Amino acid sequence: MIITRTRFASALFTALVAAGGLEGRPTEDGVFDTQIQPLLEQYCINCHGGEKVKGEVDFTEIVRSQDIDSRFELWETVADVLAYKEMPPKEEDNRPDPTETQQILDWYEERFVNSVEARPGTFQARRLSANEYRNTLRSLFGFELENQIIAAEQTLVEKSLVIKLLPTDPPGPSEFVNDTSDARLSSFIWEQYAYMADRALQELFSKERSDALETLVGQPLPHYSESIELTPAQAESLLRSFAPRALRRPIARKELERMLASLMGLKGGELLSATRDEMKALLVSPSFLYRGLLIEATPGKQQLVDSYELAERLSYFLWEDMPDTQLFEAAARGDLEHADEIAKQVDRMLASPRARNLAESFGHQWLGLADIDNARDDVLSRQALRSQPFDFLNYLFTENRPVIELIDSNVAFASHNTASFYPENNYQLEKYVRPKGIERKLVPNQRMSLDPPEGRGGILTIPGILAMNRGPILRGTWMLRRILGERLGEPPADIPPVEAAAPNADFSFRERFEVHRSDSTCARCHDRIDPLGFALQMYDDEGSYKLALNYKPPRRRAGHDDDPDRIDTSGQLPDGEAFQNFDELKSILLGSKRRDIIRNAVERTLAYALCRKLEAFDRPTIDAITKKIDETNGTWRDLFVEVSHSLPFRETFIAPSPQTNS
Repeated sequence: MIITRTRFASALFTALVAAGGLEGRPTEDGVFDTQIQPLLEQYCINCHGGEKVKGEVDFTEIVRSQDIDSRFELWETVADVLAYKEMPPKEEDNRPDPTETQQILDWYEERFVNSVEARPGTFQARRLSANEYRNTLRSLFGFELENQIIAAEQTLVEKSLVIKLLPTDPPGPSEFVNDTSDARLSSFIWEQYAYMADRALQELFSKERSDALETLVGQPLPHYSESIELTPAQAESLLRSFAPRALRRPIARKELERMLASLMGLKGGELLSATRDEMKALLVSPSFLYRGLLIEATPGKQQLVDSYELAERLSYFLWEDMPDTQLFEAAARGDLEHADEIAKQVDRMLASPRARNLAESFGHQWLGLADIDNARDDVLSRQALRSQPFDFLNYLFTENRPVIELIDSNVAFASHNTASFYPENNYQLEKYVRPKGIERKLVPNQRMSLDPPEGRGGILTIPGILAMNRGPILRGTWMLRRILGERLGEPPADIPPVEAAAPNADFSFRERFEVHRSDSTCARCHDRIDPLGFALQMYDDEGSYKLALNYKPPRRRAGHDDDPDRIDTSGQLPDGEAFQNFDELKSILLGSKRRDIIRNAVERTLAYALCRKLEAFDRPTIDAITKKIDETNGTWRDLFVEVSHSLPFRETFIAPSPQTNS
């Protein structure tokens, strides 16, 4: 059996290792002991063992069959390089024959692929990310906590007090910042939460926010010139409304009774103070700051998550925010137990403006769009460039467009700030009239049809994407990792940069690069990177298309790389598929590489929705969704529904030990 190249992330198995290995799988492996281990000793240990360990791969750590499961990442790498004949190096005399190579691949496929059964991950509570906390606080109170800052023209300042005060969330093992199960609640962060709770409550009970307070109380309040006052009945109504929304599920009867008892006999300022104290206690409680702490659970059992947990998973997946009233009511009725109701909720939620968080959070992190900020020094130009992929992704995600349209679309978004990138189509934009006294202004993008396409269409040719990935190596690497889901290691630290061209030499970057990649160590990665990157050489470092009617080379000595007639955009992929230009490469991406692209989109979406790194037992779910989307030309809406219906999204496993939830 020939193994196909695995698109799974190399670190899928860490959670299993932490839980003590593969559940239900025997640790003994006679095939490994008698057939695989001898091959490792014969062909691999010399370069990957003992004192000589290349590429941080040490096979001496696997001396018994019991060691196999704890090094799943290593086996992922082994299968990868063997399938592509990257190891052992071709210059090595001591190489396994094809039969021996296939023997290792067959063993890997049987051990780690074919015999894996789908199951949900072990439940872990997750602290709200900074964006989730910001959105949740805004939805809970009905207003945004903002910095008191006067911004100068053409400057970009962070208005959110939450984002300003909370530390930046690092990406978790899944590479997404909502993967916070290992993020500890330090005393510093808790103090920031306490301050923001005080600030929100102070603002809520101010005259300026009386409308928000009336909404929470559920009735009009008398307006006083100096302060807000509550009657005992109004204070009770406020807590009955606020508590379940803050906890994102009904509050326990005893806890509600305790809260209401603390208000008994109070009035005026004392009543107001006690009410605020109870609200603050909720806002700084783990049950508010963490997702899932109140899940209905039976330890030691695989089970469906309860309706309120499912509602929370849906809302933070699609909105990065707490459930709204309609979703909360659907959970209360038990409607979310039915697949068709989940599909209806997904449709409703995608139609909401809050669904833009999918583009600005999920899409932003998946595609590394923060790097666009490094492409321009000018704030206005930077914002104009980064808004284009956000608008395009929002269009794909919320208007039911096919998943594969990520690669090829006749729709683009531009404004007068980026109109020059579309010289033959920018007539579709409304004429921009500069306001008096303003030299430059950032305006929203408008949707345009690419007819003719003029070198554009899809995520790969958006100007900001090209500008943040200057040169063929960055562009090829980005496409390989972000779009095709390929795993690439970091380049060796001692590899010298590509030498600059001599002053009077007219050599292209591609010709100079051949010297760099002549090293076999470099060539193994560059054989995969270079064809993709050089296919995009018809776009300059600013993201402009060199064949456009209005194209002008940058202000420097024009050379080989600036002459469209002399640029070589041809290439051949490792599997032998050849192309002459980017259009032909795009045809390959839409053809033989189509399923790889869809699979990567499925993996990234599922990891973001689950807020965790994907594991080996997620593979059957990924396979099934990928197959369905591919065969039906499924849309992003279809993908979001399939993820929401999936076993790992709707089920969980509660570990017997309470330490698992810490």
